[in-house]
Amino acid sequence: MVTRSQHFDSQVRYLDPVDGRAPLIVGDTSFHGITEAIAAPTEWAPPIGWYVVLAISVMLLGVFGLSIGYLFWEGTGIWGINNPVAWGWAIVNFVFWVGIGHAGTLISAILFLFRQKWRTSINRSAEAMTIFAVMCALVFPGIHVGRPWLPYWMLPLPNQMQMWPNFRSPLIWDIFAVSVYGTVSVLFWYTGLIPDLATFRDRQKTKLRRFIYGFFALGWRGSARHWLNYERAYLLLAALATPLVLSVHSVVSFDFATSQLPGWHTTIFPPYFVAGAIFSGFAMVMTLMIVARVVFRLEHLITIRHFENMAKIMLLTGTLVGYAYSIEFFMAWYSGNPYESFAFINRIFGPYAWAYWTMISCNVITPQFFWSKKLRTNVPFLFVCTIFINIGMWFERFVIVVSSLHRDFLPSSWGYFTATWWDISTFIGSFGLFMTMFCLFLRFLPAVSIAEVKTVVPHADPHYHEDAAGDAAAEHA
Repeated sequence: MVTRSQHFDSQVRYLDPVDGRAPLIVGDTSFHGITEAIAAPTEWAPPIGWYVVLAISVMLLGVFGLSIGYLFWEGTGIWGINNPVAWGWAIVNFVFWVGIGHAGTLISAILFLFRQKWRTSINRSAEAMTIFAVMCALVFPGIHVGRPWLPYWMLPLPNQMQMWPNFRSPLIWDIFAVSVYGTVSVLFWYTGLIPDLATFRDRQKTKLRRFIYGFFALGWRGSARHWLNYERAYLLLAALATPLVLSVHSVVSFDFATSQLPGWHTTIFPPYFVAGAIFSGFAMVMTLMIVARVVFRLEHLITIRHFENMAKIMLLTGTLVGYAYSIEFFMAWYSGNPYESFAFINRIFGPYAWAYWTMISCNVITPQFFWSKKLRTNVPFLFVCTIFINIGMWFERFVIVVSSLHRDFLPSSWGYFTATWWDISTFIGSFGLFMTMFCLFLRFLPAVSIAEVKTVVPHADPHYHEDAAGDAAAEHA
């Protein structure tokens, strides 16, 4: 028996008569059919799987709240941080979640500026994922400082001692970078939602739902003037968001690169971190989309061509990450600095070699399978690969933080970092926050942009004609 997902994935064999590639949209490509398909998950009762995932996510969110509450009560001593590993999982998780949020802005802003049509089916969910990942990331700087009741010390405000924050500290730069990134991402996401919210407003059967969607639709009527202002605002926000893709994770890398510690003090960190962030972000987008398209019956809108294009980007960025790993070793050798050389030899053969080789296996070897078209168009295989990639990217941050700190300049202070249950519960609990928000997003908002998907179907072409399209398809066959 052929399942619905297998049916639509088999459409890769039916090529677009124009460019000879797998189509972006299959099945019913009429404007009405697209609206019905995207609006359906918010209008009919969700499947039992959605309730199961939401229940698990809320439970993990409760674990997250409990872990933070106990941290506030007892202090950071409940974590595994010690001397010399003063930075533990909190910073690892912060960098990990900021990286997860990178793909949303890249898919939405940069691909929009380059007029890449394949972004239209995945940009909305990627943007939402960005916002939720930034929410998770912002939690960790606030709770890792040791005095969480004074988080305003991180802001550019004078404290009660009439002293300003140290603006030369990269941690202050993080506040500026991540907060601006999150703000622009929310504005960009919400601006793109406005036409779809108006569509939802007009479809509602209850006054309450009609009022809520209408309130956030800002009086959208779909007039020529509205579309003109909308497109200008969307283009402006895309232009503002584009440099943030490079700047945000570059600033995060300065937490390490501006120090004098061997293993951190290197100028390759900014581009290396940006490539790794895009790499992990696309992996998370694909993980979520593979599941969501089946659960909410969006296989004809999120097709194999979208996954293939994302796999190609992961192949590129994964290769860049592998190149950065090799450059780090080359510079450690070329510098002639014995401390730098020891730091990298210790990563390979030291107590944390298991973490290093897990990182290499997941981040360097896994994406190389995407050279094969057969493998990068195999959805189950892609799903497994994206899981491994995200595991590897978390271990990358772990290796950078822990393996560089646990053996510093004084052998007498060497130690071994071991995570506690509170480290683990806080990290796993952050997935509860992320997944709870994403489940609610899929239930109440359009997971795919209705307005933008309609621009890439054949009917949107003013010169489109059914007979002409049929002749072109027959000629190609």
